[in-house]
Order: sequence, then structure tokens, then C-alpha cells
Amino acid sequence: MKILGIDPGSARAGYALLTKEKGKITLTMADIIENKKQDMEGKIRHIGTAFELLFTEIRPDVIAIEKIFFQRNIKTAIEVAQARGVILFLAYRSGAKVVEFTPNQIKAAVTNYGSADKKAVAIMTARLLGLPRFNYIDDTTDAIAIAISAAFQER
Repeated sequence: MKILGIDPGSARAGYALLTKEKGKITLTMADIIENKKQDMEGKIRHIGTAFELLFTEIRPDVIAIEKIFFQRNIKTAIEVAQARGVILFLAYRSGAKVVEFTPNQIKAAVTNYGSADKKAVAIMTARLLGLPRFNYIDDTTDAIAIAISAAFQER
């Protein structure tokens, strides 16, 4: 089973692909889609094109995406919501099973503590995959944790 985790964003979106076979979870790839476009139309087009290509190339069985949490900066929250909407549309259209998790659900799945900090999530994410500590940027680490949450749910 191929599970794609996505940490949505309008400027930078993290993604991670896990494979799950006979209960073993393996990290296959993890990266970001960086968006340097300034206007929202350019950002939406870039995000849409990049994720459509990613879904077509990978053909995941499950796409897991983080739900939006409250942000103080309303402009940023709206832009992230718009990018997330495009990603969700493409995910549903791909035919993959789509699952969504709140940040606290992801933290609880990975660390058993829903209020864990980013450092704890990164440490436990690496441990759960049987890897030495890795040094991904937060968006990628979050995407890996999102994919792990979906892998745990897909028993």
C-alpha cells in the first residue's frame, strides 16, 4: 500500500510517500513543493500542477492531508485553505482514499501526546521508521508524520 502524506501550504507544501507491506512501514520519498509565485492565481496554478503530476506519477492508495488549524494571520490561513482546497480536489479526483487529520491527532498518533512539539514529532517519526535522526525541514517532517498517522489507521 502506498500512502502519501501532505502538509499543505501556499508557499511551501511538504509531502512524503510511505509504503506499508505486511505491517512494515518504509519511507520511500519526502520533499517539498516550493512556491515562489507572488499572486494567489500563480500560487494556485503552481500547487495544482505540481500535485496533479505527483498524484499521477505516484498513484497512491491513500492520501492523508492535515486539516487547517487556527492561525493568527488571517491572510495566511486563507491562502493555506485555498491551496489545501486545490490539493483535496485533486486527491479526490485521483481515486485514492482521502483521510484528514488535525495537528493534535497527528501528534498523538506519532508521540502519544497531542500537544507534542515539533522536535518530539521529528524524533518519534524517525524512530517509528527505524531510521537515525533525520534532518528534514518542518513541512517534510510533518508530511511524514501525517503519512504515519494514516498508516496506523489503515490496519
